[in-house]
Amino acid sequence: MSLFLFLLLLAVVLGIIGFAAHGLFYLLVIGCLVLLADLAYVGLRLRRGGRKHRVAR
Repeated sequence: MSLFLFLLLLAVVLGIIGFAAHGLFYLLVIGCLVLLADLAYVGLRLRRGGRKHRVAR
């Protein structure tokens, strides 16, 4: 969950900087790509169930 929140925060920060700073539109694009990758990551984790496998001893 912390990875999801970190990537979400990173996408928002890059998007804001890319939108606000003149000539840094590529940061907005990178922020959008990070957001899409983050959503895909969470979707895959939810589909798998996110179960932790216990190691048999």
